[in-house]
Amino acid sequence: MAAIINVSHGTVQIILTCDLNMHCVAAKFVPRLLTPEQKEQHVAICQELRQRALDDTSFMSRVITGDESWAYGHDPETKQQSSQWKSPGSPRPKKVTQSCSATKSMLIMFFDIRGIVHHEFAPEGQTVYARFYCSFLHRLREDIRRN
Repeated sequence: MAAIINVSHGTVQIILTCDLNMHCVAAKFVPRLLTPEQKEQHVAICQELRQRALDDTSFMSRVITGDESWAYGHDPETKQQSSQWKSPGSPRPKKVTQSCSATKSMLIMFFDIRGIVHHEFAPEGQTVYARFYCSFLHRLREDIRRN
């Protein structure tokens, strides 16, 4: 807006916030909008699963679900590393909260009603797509057969 009306960014901020009483909000994150057909299919699948759970009391104990999440590395500072010298009248030092480091790995886990049945980290730089998941599901099946 500043470039369009040829004024500074700060002027635009003042006009929007003070004069127009506006504030910036982030849109709610929605992974994707579903079509009516996709919504109907989701409802049908949920109803079928619910009916199977009602008809067979052991059904839920055989369900395995999975999730993936980024696991961030942290480089915590020890108490000794964060200590510093101060005079008797100076305020106590404050330690800021830890922040995520640049090191991260994707953790993929599958679990059932009793807990985790398989987990692994995706190799660094690995793109997670259909072929990767097929090989991952093969390893999951082998883990389940062994247990």
